[in-house]
Amino acid sequence: MRKLIYGMNLTLDGFIAAPGDDISWGGPRNEELFQWWLDHERASGVTLYGRKLWEAMSSHWPTGDQQPGASAAEIEFARNWRDTPKVVFSSTLDKVDWNARLVTGDAIAEITRLRSEDGGPMTIGGATLAGAAMRAGLIDEYAVVAHPVLVGSGTPFFAALDSWVNLNLLETRTFPGGVVLSRYETRR
Repeated sequence: MRKLIYGMNLTLDGFIAAPGDDISWGGPRNEELFQWWLDHERASGVTLYGRKLWEAMSSHWPTGDQQPGASAAEIEFARNWRDTPKVVFSSTLDKVDWNARLVTGDAIAEITRLRSEDGGPMTIGGATLAGAAMRAGLIDEYAVVAHPVLVGSGTPFFAALDSWVNLNLLETRTFPGGVVLSRYETRR
């Protein structure tokens, strides 16, 4: 059975985007943190995307290694992004590319099927998709990468839940600029 990991950058008050899908709160480039995300993505056997995150990622990373001034880590991230199998969940998109396939039906049924397969861990991104997986009890690990900023409202990292989810702390790590990673596993 595959492990399903939900991780994203978020504000200290729990938002992955401020109103208007604004993610500029992330501040200046943090190479150590970017390297952590690269290593995290390299370990993924399959990446699951909701539509909004897919559109953001697919607008940059297919050619991210060709951008002027791209760092070695950015070049590797772009290559890894293109090579990693991806599943995009959307009822509004007609097609996807870049080693991805589109699922327009029941996301929870497909995530459950994928999770039951053998293989490396899967990562999931996008608040709506991950929220549905959280409510269905499918998330095995959370990677909370909290930035030292408060935005007051926006798109929350955590979805409203029907019941508590108990977690075990796996790791904490502080990055330059006061960014703190906390990794938790779901207690089953």
